[in-house]
Amino acid sequence: MKKTVIAPLDLDTVDSPTPSDSTRKIIHHIRGQRSGPITRLVSPSDIGELIKPFVFLDYFEAQPLSASGFGWHPHSGIATITFMLSGEASYEDSTGKQGILPQGGVEWMRAGSGVWHKAGSIGSSLMKGFQLWIALPPEQELAPAQSVYLPPHEVEESGAVRVILGRYGTAKSPIAAPPSINYLAVRLKDGEHWHFEPDAGHTVGWVAVQAGILHTGDRTLASGELVIFDESDAAIDFHAQGDTTFVLGSAIKHPHNLVLGSYSVHTTLDALHQGETGIKRIAQRLRTEGKLH
Repeated sequence: MKKTVIAPLDLDTVDSPTPSDSTRKIIHHIRGQRSGPITRLVSPSDIGELIKPFVFLDYFEAQPLSASGFGWHPHSGIATITFMLSGEASYEDSTGKQGILPQGGVEWMRAGSGVWHKAGSIGSSLMKGFQLWIALPPEQELAPAQSVYLPPHEVEESGAVRVILGRYGTAKSPIAAPPSINYLAVRLKDGEHWHFEPDAGHTVGWVAVQAGILHTGDRTLASGELVIFDESDAAIDFHAQGDTTFVLGSAIKHPHNLVLGSYSVHTTLDALHQGETGIKRIAQRLRTEGKLH
């Protein structure tokens, strides 16, 4: 999905929260900024530095057919993960894959040494979903591009949780993401509680609400809001007010610098240069094929 430049994020820093039913303190409360069909929650130049390897998060909501879509654009050094909450999206990428990503489906795009892809809204239903970027470790940031498209039945569930990356309970994602990253989609009914225990060493933790009202610690979150928890692997408790949908990330913190390009995140300037060189090489091929102008 194409990176857009919008106004700085509106941040509320919580210096000394008083936890209620949560054992994790909340250090940031973020209200996403909307630009067209996209609500930007995390960027690598700001909050992404706090919660790396999670360096970018968009929530998108586009009317079918009337949406202009997200034309050909490149990435390197990261993986992008798109989770479709509703509607359908067409996709095509420079690895040669193309098709339809339905409601409940997941796209994994490991950009590595360079990739181009595009997407568009199709069908008659409102297209809603999240796109996340994760920073890759040095041994993967220049690996060959890899794309995986999971239909809904291949996204494993454990109770109220769908496992997009990593594992939770009895469910495990088939995507070969870097270890020590869990990315979960959760649906709670009105009044339900969820007690989440991160894996040992998962000191990065955040949650973003798509629908409903979610209570955690001393905070009440509505749709379009995100909180970041302090660096700890203590448990977190959630309580839903109304039917509530949200995504949660937990991980061992990415220990490397974030070196930024226009559509890329690497660990060093040399790696960024190699990734951008790969992007240019693929662009030349796409132009030869008549796909890029």
